[in-house]
Amino acid sequence: MAYSTTTTNAPTSSLLGRIGSGFDALATRYKQYRMYRETFDGLSALSNRDLADLGLSRSDIKRIAIESSRI
Repeated sequence: MAYSTTTTNAPTSSLLGRIGSGFDALATRYKQYRMYRETFDGLSALSNRDLADLGLSRSDIKRIAIESSRI
């Protein structure tokens, strides 16, 4: 009895997969950046008194913006 197997080397599908995952990574980075900027800009717009009411200082803004952008 004979049988045959067909294997294909599909470098294009592999390449397309890598390109697709690259776009996914880029989209994720952009979403993180937008969240960072929104948080940073929002907190920066607050007065020192408003920040103090929240228990924050100006030096905390960058750290909080980075933490909020982590998905």
